Order: sequence, then C-alpha cells, then structure tokens
Amino acid sequence: MLVSVITFCFDINQAIKQYRVNFDGNTYSKIMKLRSILFSILIVHLIFLSGVLSSGCAQIGMPTGGIKDTLAPKLIRAIPAVGSRNVISNKITLEFDEYIDVNDLQQNLLISPLQNRNPSIVANPRSITLKFRDSLLPNTTYNINFGNAVRDINENNVLKNLTYVFSTGSSLDSLTLNGKVTLAETGGTDSTLLVLLYRNAVDSTVKSKKPNYIAKVNADGTFNFTNLPAASFKIYALKDGDGGKTYNSLSEIFAFSNDEISTLKNEKASLLAYAQELPKDNKTGSSSKPVIDKKLRVTNNIQGTKDLLEPLEITFNNPFKTIDTAKIYLTDTLYKPIKLLHYSTDSTSKKIIINAKWVPENNLILIIDKDAVQDSADNKLTKSDTVRFTTKRAEEYGRLTLRFNDLDLSKNPVIQFVLGENVKYSYPLLSSTYTNARFPPGEYNVRILYDKDKNGKWTPGNYSKKVQPEMVVALPQKLSVRADWDNEREINL
Repeated sequence: MLVSVITFCFDINQAIKQYRVNFDGNTYSKIMKLRSILFSILIVHLIFLSGVLSSGCAQIGMPTGGIKDTLAPKLIRAIPAVGSRNVISNKITLEFDEYIDVNDLQQNLLISPLQNRNPSIVANPRSITLKFRDSLLPNTTYNINFGNAVRDINENNVLKNLTYVFSTGSSLDSLTLNGKVTLAETGGTDSTLLVLLYRNAVDSTVKSKKPNYIAKVNADGTFNFTNLPAASFKIYALKDGDGGKTYNSLSEIFAFSNDEISTLKNEKASLLAYAQELPKDNKTGSSSKPVIDKKLRVTNNIQGTKDLLEPLEITFNNPFKTIDTAKIYLTDTLYKPIKLLHYSTDSTSKKIIINAKWVPENNLILIIDKDAVQDSADNKLTKSDTVRFTTKRAEEYGRLTLRFNDLDLSKNPVIQFVLGENVKYSYPLLSSTYTNARFPPGEYNVRILYDKDKNGKWTPGNYSKKVQPEMVVALPQKLSVRADWDNEREINL
C-alpha cells in the first residue's frame, strides 16, 4: 500500500507540472487538497515504518540465548556407586548431567594406589568409562582423581578435582597426609612436582620402582593425600621429567625426608626440593678446539659512567696465552698510576678482572699496552688501547638499612638480593641489622640463605649421603631501593 501511495503522489506532481495551465480554479484546488491528504498519509506511514524498522534492527542478529552457563557438569550416577565396598568389577562408569569434553585426561588422572599399566578410558558425550588393566588389590581403597580434565562442551566450565573412591574390602580407608614442598634454592614453589609415598621401601626403591601413592603439588606448594590406610611411608617429591615416576637422574628436582611419616600421627611433611646437578649440555662439538680470530681485539664493561660496585672487566676475543699486568694499568688525568689494583682472570682465559676501591666522580684513564697480552696464536694488539671514563656519583645509589627480627645468627644467614632469576648481590649477615651506604636502586626480591657449610652460596642436597640441601627463605614483599634516599625496613622472619 505504501508503494502505491508514493507512486500516486509522484504521478500527481507530474500532472500538476505538465497540465497546470489547463486546470480551472476549482479543479486545481481539489487536486492540491488531494495531494496534501496523500502526502499526510505518506508521512504517517513513513513515521510508522521508521519505528518498526528501528525496533526490528535492534533484534536482528544472533539471539542472546539467555543467561550464560557458568555451572560445571555434575556427576549424577556412578557404576559402582561412589564409596562402594567389596567391589570386584574392573570397570567404572561415570555419568553427567550434560554433554562433556575431556581434556588431557592421562595428564590429569591420578590413581592411588598407582597402577603399573594405565587404564583404558573411553569418553562418551555424557559419560566416562574407565577399565583397569591391572588386577585390583584385595582389601584396598582406591582413589581416582580426574583433576581438571572434565568440563562442559559449550562453555568449558571445569569440574575441578572430580574424585571417585571405592574399596575392594569391607571398609574405606579414611586417613590423610599433607604437607608442603619448597624449592630449597629459591624458597619458592613448583606446581609441576609430584609427591610419592612408598610402603615397606628401602632407600633404593625410589630409584627403581613406582610409588604406592602419588599426589600433585598445588600452586602454593601444599599437597594432600586422602583415603590412606594406617601405615608408615617413605615420602619424596619429584619433578618427573621422563614420566617413569622414579628418581633416575641427579639433574631432576627431588626431595626426601630423613624419617618415615605415619598417617596415624597427624604429621605434616615438610620437604626441600633441589637438583643435585645441573642438566648436562648435550650440544655437540663442545670438545672441539675454539676458533681463533686472526686479529686480537679488546672490549670492556664500561657503559657511560663506571659503576662503583662492579669490577672493571677487560675482554679479549681470543683466549690469551700470556699476560703482563704491568702493561694494563689505570691512571688519573695527569697519568699518575692508581695503586692497589687486584687482577684476576676467568675460566675462559678471555677476561681480565680489575678490582679497586672506586672513588665517586673520579676521572680515570685505562691503558692497555699493545704488548700486554698475547693470544694462543701469538697475536697481539695492533696498537695500545686507551679508554677515558668517569665513575658514578654517590647520589646515584640508595642508602639501605634492613632490621631483622628473630634472625638466627648461628645458622650463618646470608642475605641475597635477586634481580629476575639471578642473585645479583649476596652478603653474610653478622648482626640482625644490615646496612649499605651505596646500594644500586631497583626492585629486588630478597632471600635469606642459611649457609651451613659457610661457603657463601647455596649448596644442594645429596640423597645417597642423606644430606639435606641448604634452606633459603624468600621474603614475601619486594624491596624497592631509590637513589639518594634512606631506604629502611623492618623484617619479621
């Protein structure tokens, strides 16, 4: 209808333009009145259509679907039922109230007691069927934890720590064992560690056999075993690199307790994890002879102004064969030599390290005579090297004071200042107060190392000798040091 009105209005306008001179006054008046009426009808229809279209446009597109599903699937039926006793079937079926998706089940699944062979698992749209390949032990409580593997298929809502428990005997074991695993070197935690329990084991069992019970470590380092029998266990923690559930490499992160732990004593286990050795470098060609450049070149670690706290490092591109330190020296701007310098070299035979008592805002000259160093190919510098530099101002450092409460000085504490993953500065604590008038500004993590062997650095454990690693306590708050500022803090250990 709207189209007809628009067409008719258009035709009237054209007729008026073409035949206006032929209309008498009465006819022309009637035609103009009709045109006004039609245009009014047209405007009303356009207004109505605009409202319809605007309301309709708001509804065009995908429907909202109602409130978003935030609920995880629910276990509505288990065969046999959860908590069943005298179970003889090796097949278990779990049914859920909605369609499910199963992710990384073999990675999430933990069965205690541990199985020698992984069970077969079939996931259907609304159920999971698990079939044991090992024979079930008599009078034993089994705990099956699915971790975070089960979620709904639409919104990925996770059914966290789904656990199924049953017993092949007439009762369910109900004892628990919990504790915490701490990384000895850093005081931190690692949620990829596993905790292993061995029953009736000797010291070598952890190296050759899988454990009886296994649990995962939480993000905060804690772990928890449930449905355990009344027994004593040897307890370990392991970062299981090869999936064998045994401690078979000294480079694996590992922890042990010197004593067995009993489920009857309500004890909490505390384990310090360490790697006795660093992972071996498997790169080929490491034993080949180094490539010697035809020209001997030298660089240094001076970047802008010289740090007052760091040594001066001189690095050559080739390993050196001979060094004459008398021909490597520092002077003032009048070429007067600076005394009391201490020279050393590193293990690569490429670096010379000069330690000195650096004075703030001091203008110095480093001179390396062309005959000072000869490399393994008898190359020397083509000319003497001269470097002018200035040491930093004292105001570029912060003044730091830390006061410790309950610090046990008998344990040889060492304070460690950490940047990133590396210990940047380390100092033995001889009193409960640490002061430093020149400390580099920055954001530091702070640790306290209890240095049993007094060698100034962290020492790992040794399982074969039953030696625990040295312990490090990580302070929870970062330390912010500002330049030219009195930075003070009181710390409760």
